[in-house]
Amino acid sequence: MSNKVLAINSGSSSLKFKLFEMPAETVLSNGQIQRIGFDDAIVEFVLNGKASKTIEPIADHGQAIKKLLEMLLNSGIIKSKDDIKGVGHRVSHGGSAYDQSVVVNDQVKQKIDELSVLSPLHNPVNLKGIVEFEKALPHAVQVAVFDTSFHKTMPEEAYMYALPYDYYEKDGIRRFGFHGPSHEYVSEKAKELFGEEVSHKVITCHLGNGSSLCAIKDGKSIDTSMGFTPLAGLVMGSRTGDIDPEIIPFIEETRGLDSEGVRQLLNKQSGLLGISGVSNDLREVQKAADSGNHRAQLAVKMFVHQIQHYIGAYAADLDGLDTLIFTAGIGEHSSSIRQLVCEKLGYLGVSIDDTKNQNNEVSIESQDSRVKVAVIPTDEEIVIARDVVKTAGL
Repeated sequence: MSNKVLAINSGSSSLKFKLFEMPAETVLSNGQIQRIGFDDAIVEFVLNGKASKTIEPIADHGQAIKKLLEMLLNSGIIKSKDDIKGVGHRVSHGGSAYDQSVVVNDQVKQKIDELSVLSPLHNPVNLKGIVEFEKALPHAVQVAVFDTSFHKTMPEEAYMYALPYDYYEKDGIRRFGFHGPSHEYVSEKAKELFGEEVSHKVITCHLGNGSSLCAIKDGKSIDTSMGFTPLAGLVMGSRTGDIDPEIIPFIEETRGLDSEGVRQLLNKQSGLLGISGVSNDLREVQKAADSGNHRAQLAVKMFVHQIQHYIGAYAADLDGLDTLIFTAGIGEHSSSIRQLVCEKLGYLGVSIDDTKNQNNEVSIESQDSRVKVAVIPTDEEIVIARDVVKTAGL
């Protein structure tokens, strides 16, 4: 039986979507609405390979969803709203409560809200998308697909923190990891493309405004750079990544910040933005770096250094490396970052072909490389759609 399923990724001022015919996994339409809340919102809609783009006022997520459904109806892809049987929502943090996708009910929504303190940039807007789609499509099954679920296979020594054990038992403090659908998709795609023989020991690099690495052994996550929250790990667009924990009380005492002030500082004012003083967008930071801006140059070096640091650590976790994968906005499109990352990985047997890298080819390793190096566009939406079918029994 064929069903239409929407995969949704709600951001603070954006709504990304992809409509599938399942279980055939046929993409019927996709697009995004950016700058929600502004009079010059950008509405992009792709149908049959043809893209359209309009600029119009979109006041809130509710109006964005109304616009999305209007476009689907006007295009004839759906005859009525009832044609959409399921909606899958990417949700950042599932905590210890959810190690797999779930059908949304009031209890699930309450838990997502409670976990917002651990993912303040994402869970609130993920929940907003769920609530608005419940209003717009009351007949459809709503499914929450958690970024954290893929990492449920991490061993204790990888997910535990060296706090008193009581904090794990009573408060659930542990490493969770994020970007699960992306790490899962690209590692499975690599196996499909290159074969099982180079898919036993894989490191996936999801590099974007938010970035994380994952060590994957025989298809299962065994370690990842993000932690209890999406703040840990690499230098990111506006997030610090790993810092000495003692810095936090020091800042509170010397700058007079409360916990919310520190949370804003670490999540929204730091990272590439904080170091460079230019932008949270790596493209803008690199332009400034190329123009001689020292702080921008430092930001790029720090970003690359931490990626190299984690790759080395994960190669040790995996006891070797078969395939290194780059994905997401930076990973897929920045040949310069890939080149900088790989130039110090010769000890692992990594060597890339400059021409292939510049052309963003799928395989960019040189002929003498002992490690497969791949650029694989992520597709979190198909992972979400598959989970909707599986979880909702469609």
